[in-house]
Formats: sequence, C-alpha cells, structure tokens
Amino acid sequence: MTSRGPEDFPDRVPAARPPGAPQPAREKPPGAGPVPVQPLWSAQPKEGTGTALTVLLIAGASVALLLVAWFLWSQLGTVAFALCGILALVPLGICLLGLRWVDRWEPEPRSALLFAFLWGAGISVGITLLAGPYVARALYLLLPGFAPEFIGPVLEAPIVEEIAKGLGVLILVFARRSHFDGPVDGVVYAGTVAAGFAFTENILYFGSALISSGGLGVELGFVFVLRGLFSPFAHVLFTSAIGLALGLAVRRGGKARIMGAFFLGLLAAIVGHMFWNGGTALVSGSFFVFYFLLQVPLFALAVTGVVLLRRAEQRLTRQRLGEYAAAGWFTPQEVLMLSTRAGRHQALAWAGRFGARSTMKTFIADATRLALTRQQIAAGRDLPANQAIERALLQDVTRTRSMMLARSAA
Repeated sequence: MTSRGPEDFPDRVPAARPPGAPQPAREKPPGAGPVPVQPLWSAQPKEGTGTALTVLLIAGASVALLLVAWFLWSQLGTVAFALCGILALVPLGICLLGLRWVDRWEPEPRSALLFAFLWGAGISVGITLLAGPYVARALYLLLPGFAPEFIGPVLEAPIVEEIAKGLGVLILVFARRSHFDGPVDGVVYAGTVAAGFAFTENILYFGSALISSGGLGVELGFVFVLRGLFSPFAHVLFTSAIGLALGLAVRRGGKARIMGAFFLGLLAAIVGHMFWNGGTALVSGSFFVFYFLLQVPLFALAVTGVVLLRRAEQRLTRQRLGEYAAAGWFTPQEVLMLSTRAGRHQALAWAGRFGARSTMKTFIADATRLALTRQQIAAGRDLPANQAIERALLQDVTRTRSMMLARSAA
C-alpha cells in the first residue's frame, strides 16, 4: 500500500510546511485573533501538579497491598497463592484492556491510575476484611428475620465494598483535580479501582475453590469461568456509577456538589451490586437465565453510554479548540486533526516517518487537556488555577509544535 501523509488530507489535517509538516499557529494571546475570545489567563502557573501527593498516596497504598498479599499468602499457602494469582490476571487483563479503550481520547496520568489500582487491590480489600464482620453483625441485629446467607452477600458486601472502593475515587477527585475533568475520567478511575479490587477478590475466591475441592478440579474451573470470563466487568460496572456521578459534578465545581454526587453515585453502585448478588432469586435461582436476560443487556447499555460520552468529549474538543484557533493558537486544519480519531491516526503516522511519534502524542494530549481546561474556565470553575494551567499548556503546545517542525525539516 502506498504510504500517505497529512498532505493527502488537506481538509482534515495540517497544511504542508515543509511538505507534510503542520502549519504553525500564530503565537498570539487569546483574544488577539480575527474573532476575539474572552481572555483566558492572567495568573502565573502554579508550581507543582500534585505529583508529590500522588507519590505519597502510592507509597501508602503499596504498603496496604503488601499486607493484604501477606494475609492471602498465609491463608492459601505459597502454591495456591501463586496459582490463583496467575488465574486472577486473566480477568484483570480483560478489565484493563477495556478501560484503556475508554481512556484513549484523553489518557489519564499513569501515576494516578497506579494509585487507583493499588487502592482497589490493597486498601479497599483491607477495609472490607476489617469492617465487613462488624457491619454484618450490625445488620444481623437490625434485621433478625433475614437469613445470614442473604445479609452477607446481598447487604453487607455491597455496602462495605462500594464504600471502600468509592473512597479511592473521591480521593482522586481532590488529589489530582487537574486531571479529573469529566465523566469519562470518572469512569476510568473508578473502573481501575474496581479492577484492582476484583483482582484480589478473585484470588480469594479461586483459592477457596481450590482448597475446598482439594486441588485442581471442576469447582475451581467453574468459579474461574463464572468470575473470570462471564463477569470480569461486574465490579467495574458497579463502581463506575460513582465515577460517572463525580465526573459530572466536577464539570460544575463546588465541594458540596461533589460530595452530593459521591453519595448519589455510591447509592447507585450499592443497589447495582445488591441486584447482582441477589438477582438470581428473581429468576428461580438460575444464574444463566439471570445473566443473559438481565446482565448482558445492562452491560451493553453501559458500553453504549461510554461510547456516547467519548463522542461528547470529541465534540467538546473541537468546539473549545476552535475558539483557540479563532484567537490564532491553532489552524483550522489542526483543530480537525486533533478532534477526530482519523486525523490523529494520520498525524501520528506522519510524525512517525521522522521519529517524532511520541512528540506528536504529547502535542495531541496537551491540546486535548487544553480544550478540557477551557471548558472549566467557560464554566467559571477555579478560574485562577485553570487559567494558570491554560497558560502552561499553551506554552507547551507551542514548544512541542516547534520541536516537530524542526524534526521534520531536519
């Protein structure tokens, strides 16, 4: 196939200068273009981006995960712990691949995602193990007429587990506020926390099946298929309700609104979790009937919702970058390239010809974050902080563009 570059798509990607290179934007401040926009920044960029706090959070969550791992090892033994850990990597990989697909438009910082996973796999499991028995005992006293096998999985587990996971998502809202821009971010962070929790929980379930059956056998295989292949996204779906609610709230700002959204999302996550754990009773105890008639359609609905959210982010990117283009920071062709998947793929292929693919990735990521920051400014949220972030991003975009032009000319 003949190789084609951005110059072959003048209506979708930057114009040529030199042949194949993007047209540099005029370096004028916002409001200086042919169609002035509201001035967007005046304050100096703040020092620090929350990285130090994230490192501390990662260190604490890592210690918690080591303690949980030690507990599992002491309960299962070395061989069972290693085998079940390997099996648990299968559903974990499925979840992380799905979340990576969701996160492709505006990738979140790896440090924040690492903390989310460690929180889910370590701290949230630890909270569940420590607090679960006390909550169950309280529910037994409050609901004496209910059977223990109902109170444990249908009431206690959803309440304790979703609170434990949701706290990690809430911490990320405040610890990495500049990277928590909307509902897609919330779904990614919440899903990563849930994937970590499910990973550790699966080790416990697989280990229990292994020990009770006396070794490898049908019971372990059944549990693996049920949890690892049929329902790897169960926890992700529950906790994503919290992330979605928080992501919608941060778009409007305000701590009271964020906390209110957290509790609403938490309630939805708990109800969904209860429905999953106790739903088989609705269809005469048949898990497979429950799974195919109710859970599969719900999963399809969730995927559809994520696709619609991603498309909304693409439209938002085009709208906000268009305002910067009117002020002279981007060309119209650059806006089209940055706001379409096809344009991004073509630009990355072009930059890869002269070894600047990673530089183009940086340009795309910074421009996308700039559009989301502009959205926060337009909404009047945290103006001094967002205006400082905007100024830094405009400088970064200009510098990265210059680097790519120099590389292509060389």
